Amino acid sequence: MRIVSLVPSATEMLFALGLGPEVIAVTHECDYPPEAGELPKVTRDVLPAGLSAAEIDAAVRELTLAGEPIYELDAEKRIGLRPDLIVTQALCSVCAVSHDDVRAVAEEIESQPQVIALDPHTLGEVLGDARTLAQATDRKDAAVDLVSEAAARIDRVRLAVRDARRPRVAALEWLDPPFAAGHWIPQLIDYAGGEDVLGFSGEPSERRSWEEVVAASPDIVIVMPCGYDAEIAHREAEMHRDELAALGAGLIVAVNASAYYSRPGPRIVDGLELLASILHPERVPQAPGEALTVEL
Repeated sequence: MRIVSLVPSATEMLFALGLGPEVIAVTHECDYPPEAGELPKVTRDVLPAGLSAAEIDAAVRELTLAGEPIYELDAEKRIGLRPDLIVTQALCSVCAVSHDDVRAVAEEIESQPQVIALDPHTLGEVLGDARTLAQATDRKDAAVDLVSEAAARIDRVRLAVRDARRPRVAALEWLDPPFAAGHWIPQLIDYAGGEDVLGFSGEPSERRSWEEVVAASPDIVIVMPCGYDAEIAHREAEMHRDELAALGAGLIVAVNASAYYSRPGPRIVDGLELLASILHPERVPQAPGEALTVEL
């Protein structure tokens, strides 16, 4: 099977299912596993490089209101690929090429590929995507193993923190302007032994004011700007030192959202373990990734 993945989380899931050799092209943002970064890229950014967080937000809003894409497919590359399967997403127009654009392109390709659009909103639906992809690619056994291992790790975290004091947690998906992380993030915080004071499980991320974040009185703030690694997230936090200091939280940390939180792929379980280690280091002392403390 010849597979084109148009969303980084799907690329990670395909490789986790053992389908890496069958993936023939990916997006310009697919960087994990490392082998994916060596494959042909069939997308590109519309936004210019070097924009600030506020400029990115403004540009995305302008394009979205105008019905214009934020990512584009490379027309020349897609013609010669002749894929059997294209995997995309319908969750977020900011995260990848739009689902409608992908279907329109698929109709023009001679091989008439099947199009699968992933649309997870919860942790369970993220794991369900493994089954969806396995069904289309005859990798059912691999999906069973992947989901079983993930479920066991989730259960270990929940057991470790089940009777611990639950700190009030604010997860910020963007800082300029502030956005409360939604979808699966509130559920991850709950499973990690915290209380999300801004987001709602299964619901989209939501723009908030700094006054609203202050009023939520968080004990811990997780800075997780969508698409950024921990170092860039920490730098963004430093640029908003005054706003974050006004929250009165006892701990503010920056994490790698690109790896563990903004992509609904297999590493989302790593993200759960990292959250538990941040909230309850005495109970979950080791976890993948790192949390960079923001000194105020």
